[in-house]
Amino acid sequence: MSRRFFCALVAASALAVVAVSPSSGAEKTKFRIAWSIYVGWMPWPYAQESGILKKWADKYGISIEAVAFNDYVESINQYTAGAFDAVTVTNMDALTVPAAGGVDTTAIIMGDYSNGNDAVILKAAPGAKAALADLKGRAVNLVQLSVSQYLLSRALEQAGLKETDVTLVNTSDADIVGAFASADVQAVATWNPQVTEILKRPDAVSVFDSSRIPGEILDLLVVNTKTLRDNPKLGAALAGAWYEVLALMTRPDAAGAAARTQMARDSGASLESFDHQLLTTHLFVNPADAASYAAGAALPATMDRVRRFSFAHGQLGQGAGSVDAIGIAFPSGKVLGDAGNVRLRFDDRYMKEN
Repeated sequence: MSRRFFCALVAASALAVVAVSPSSGAEKTKFRIAWSIYVGWMPWPYAQESGILKKWADKYGISIEAVAFNDYVESINQYTAGAFDAVTVTNMDALTVPAAGGVDTTAIIMGDYSNGNDAVILKAAPGAKAALADLKGRAVNLVQLSVSQYLLSRALEQAGLKETDVTLVNTSDADIVGAFASADVQAVATWNPQVTEILKRPDAVSVFDSSRIPGEILDLLVVNTKTLRDNPKLGAALAGAWYEVLALMTRPDAAGAAARTQMARDSGASLESFDHQLLTTHLFVNPADAASYAAGAALPATMDRVRRFSFAHGQLGQGAGSVDAIGIAFPSGKVLGDAGNVRLRFDDRYMKEN
């Protein structure tokens, strides 16, 4: 589940590649989407394996290939470079990589939000109480410039603290469980399945998790805006396939269990583990709910927090002189930042059509 990295990509380089990108527009019939392993994105490989993706593509006279990436960072970079028409990505990374790199990008599916998958965990004596305020003066191990750092920032804010009140220790997600087991590590911020593993320890106490900031860590499907404008059938086919799979996987019967079992297998997990991860993942199963969230007041407020965090940490690209350097547009017509430089858009129409 290593989807949560901020990926640094030099804007000038991205623009140079995109200028000759095959995804820069024009009507076509063959498309590719890039996906990486995360519980909320596993419907995509299932859609391809089951034939559901092909069924919807055939309906619109196009072909769509879903391509797996073991490296989430590389999937976003390949999309940004124009090798793919769409990619699975978090709201934060959509802003800090393709949008910051000059690629006009549209989110057409609000897939889910983390509802406990991410947590700040303190070490305490078994049975002892721990609180957010106990973070002050401590070192916190985490993947720096990631959603974990964003989560920690929000936790500190709610405790009346700042990032300067703690010491950040950059630690890879692969090493975070082992790090917490060492005597000198007193706090971590991480995501599932590492959260689940760490909390099995008697000295681990979760003092903050993403259920406290619902809707802020979003998992999306985004499409190159020019490609989408020239090929609206792509958006319709992707949304149709997505919601058919979600309806199937959430059925409380053998067919639903079979679909989730295949998704678990594709992600290298057991069905029990996959279902456990789903418990802390708020899937927008109903497309009307997804569209409503995209068009509501909560999303602009979330993206305002995200863009301010990203700018403060130097993630809006070279030459970004202010938090308003990149425009973010919403279905309501509201624009955050520079309306003359909109590079990230949230579009509810494909969700509303399902």
